[in-house]
Amino acid sequence: MPNDVSLAERSQRYQALDLVSKPVWIFDIDRRRVHWANRAALKVWQATSVEELCARDMGIDMSESVAQRLKQYQNDFVSHGAAFNEQWTLYPGGVPISLNVRFSGHRLGDSMAMLCEAAPTENREPESLRSVEALLHSAVMTSLYGADGQALYRNPAARAAVVSPDERLEDRIADRAAYATLTAALRDHGIGTLTVLVRTPQGERWHELSARRCRDAVTGQDAVLVSEADISAIKRTEERANFLAMHDPLTGLPNRSHVMQRFERAVATIQSAGDEAALMFIDLDHFKDVNDTLGHIAGDTLLVQIAARLQAATRNTDVVARLGGDEFLILMVSQNIRSEVDNVRQRLMRTVAEPVMISGHEVRVTPSVGVALYPRDGRDIETLLRNADLAMYTAKDRGRNDLAYYDVGMSEAVRSRTVLESELRRAFERNEFEVHYQPRVAVGTGRIIGAEALVRWRHPERGLVSPDAFIPTCESTGLIRQLGNQVFADAVRRQVAWARAGHDLMVSVNLSARQFVHDDLIADLHKGLRDHSGNPRRMEVEITESMLLGNDQNMLDRLRAIEGMGMDIALDDFGTGYSNLAYLHRFPIKTLKIDKTFIQGLDANRPLAELIASMCKLMKLTAVAEGVETAEQLQWVAAHGIEQFQGYLFARPLPAQEFSTLLAR
Repeated sequence: MPNDVSLAERSQRYQALDLVSKPVWIFDIDRRRVHWANRAALKVWQATSVEELCARDMGIDMSESVAQRLKQYQNDFVSHGAAFNEQWTLYPGGVPISLNVRFSGHRLGDSMAMLCEAAPTENREPESLRSVEALLHSAVMTSLYGADGQALYRNPAARAAVVSPDERLEDRIADRAAYATLTAALRDHGIGTLTVLVRTPQGERWHELSARRCRDAVTGQDAVLVSEADISAIKRTEERANFLAMHDPLTGLPNRSHVMQRFERAVATIQSAGDEAALMFIDLDHFKDVNDTLGHIAGDTLLVQIAARLQAATRNTDVVARLGGDEFLILMVSQNIRSEVDNVRQRLMRTVAEPVMISGHEVRVTPSVGVALYPRDGRDIETLLRNADLAMYTAKDRGRNDLAYYDVGMSEAVRSRTVLESELRRAFERNEFEVHYQPRVAVGTGRIIGAEALVRWRHPERGLVSPDAFIPTCESTGLIRQLGNQVFADAVRRQVAWARAGHDLMVSVNLSARQFVHDDLIADLHKGLRDHSGNPRRMEVEITESMLLGNDQNMLDRLRAIEGMGMDIALDDFGTGYSNLAYLHRFPIKTLKIDKTFIQGLDANRPLAELIASMCKLMKLTAVAEGVETAEQLQWVAAHGIEQFQGYLFARPLPAQEFSTLLAR
């Protein structure tokens, strides 16, 4: 019957129902209004007439759970022709009245309405009424299943979560193994709880499901009471947290923890299959330059690009991970592991080195790679990581953009460096360092006109140790600043003492690369001069060509600050590096020290030495020949107008006291 027919027509149609003694009414679910009611129903609803009752908007104070339940009824009426018997509490005029109601479908034109047949409830105890009402409105899904798995009852929340009204418990649980676990628990213990995927109209969802054996209150037969709570949101949060715990947030690659777990799982498979594994430790060369020049956002963009390239260069079975910073790992397994590493190496070196455009700048980085093999180089992930890291540093020492396999000599070298570092720290505590001085001599007169300060280590067991054996370790550990300040302070003190004795010498001190770039260099030099009342115009610092590479304004400012203090600057070992004449014009350099290889070398080297000597005259620089050991070499130096020399022909580096004695002679 169409919804817009008159009340008279409705009364005519339902005349027979008007004679029924129990309350009967028809509810239009879509419009949320009573379509028609008999006299008994009017009393229940406390309505004066059918017209007045049909005019009421039942949706004004209808709860969401009731609306949801009515929609479920409507769907089941349409699809299954179902009927339901439930206890409901109505609130006509705000007064609660509990009824047992049978609901069945009733067609109104194109829509499905609901025929409601009510009877008073037998149990009117408050607790019973409230429990029924709570069950109706609860968000917890509560279902009662018979021993055969058929649903005997579902509250509205449970009904909304099933795909079909006749769905069995076995059908509901998506994982058959989980269902078997639940039934075993019910059989053995009468109760079972598990977190499980269930089928719902919205797809599979995670539910916390609790089941308990009981009896059906109607038949007395065995039954199972099931309550469920949807924890999909919590599960997604857990999964996200687990993902973040095992993955790098920037690149999305697995992290160190992921690799460690993956390796432990892979070991058993590797052993049973007779395979080998390789751990490749990758560090990006000069990545810091990108951060320093273009900023950290550009650096992050580059890391994301490199991560994608590493994945593209490896197999699907390989694990590519990011340790942090610009360090990456690749874990691979193969029966011929060296061959597979070599294959990946070719692809990796090619793809990583391709330029990347970032903010309009073309950026290139190269990889230095260290490889440790399982089981040869270690049987646990920590050992393999450590050894691959050592191999990576070997690749960097070879000139970067290279791959090196680990060997035991690398560990020995590290142990030796560790021992050496410990001994060096004790050497500072015991004042075992001493400064020797090598004379700088005027070629024409043979008179000592200067001295170069050279540090030595008086080791308690090994005797006098050359700086080549410990300076690199001082550089890498940061001890070089302390050592450099000691040498400079000693040189200032000696220059002052010799000047008082009538020997006004120029004393030169070498600056290491690490010391030269330290932020406190100028302050340290000022302090050394101030503490010992030094004369800066009789002090000279020596730097090497490699320290002048690039176009760094800070470096130029630093050299000018040294010059501004009154000290001279010498370029040491000239000719062995880049020998760029632009340095000599741009930087405040007063002295060139010609490397001993040109003085002691074959005749083939002499033309370049002659060119350097001529250049010094042209540019009015002081030339000093290093490493003069024979009279023939000194004759050659004199013949080419080189003004000063150093070397064993005149004297080796001497302790300060012996140098003073030499001056006195």
